[in-house]
Amino acid sequence: MIYTGIDIGDYNQTKPNLADNYIVVEPEKFAEAIENLPELFDGVISSHNLEHCNARNRTLDAMIKVLKPGGYLYLSFPTEESIDFPCTRNGTLNYYDDPTHKDKPPVFDEIIKTIHANGMEVVFASKSYKPFFFYLIGFLLEWKSKKDKEVKIWTWAYWGFETIIWAKKI
Repeated sequence: MIYTGIDIGDYNQTKPNLADNYIVVEPEKFAEAIENLPELFDGVISSHNLEHCNARNRTLDAMIKVLKPGGYLYLSFPTEESIDFPCTRNGTLNYYDDPTHKDKPPVFDEIIKTIHANGMEVVFASKSYKPFFFYLIGFLLEWKSKKDKEVKIWTWAYWGFETIIWAKKI
């Protein structure tokens, strides 16, 4: 198995990078860097990067293009509704809390349409992901998050901050 990592920054890397190939590229060249990868992949994991990309659609198309038939794509990004979430806490709960987020959040229906148009089937999708265990903790501790003005993982789950999509290339 070969792991290739690609990002727009080398964020908080305190441990050695375990990727076989690790590429750091500026946001303007992110899609191009993916398009120029020399091999096809069994899986692509895109966790909270679409909202940082200048060419969001091109980036998504590139990620799909480098997948082998039968390969999986995992996407997570802030839900469209996060633009209305509170913005008075440390951390990112409101989409605009993060100054590196571009434009508006990715639009769920447009992402799904692009996935289907590129010969993929959606295996799982949640526009506002609220995993039960973390949601329950968030429900019980929302008062503390609000009082301390801090965003925790359970805060995200309580509010349904993340959109999650799993798709398979046919």
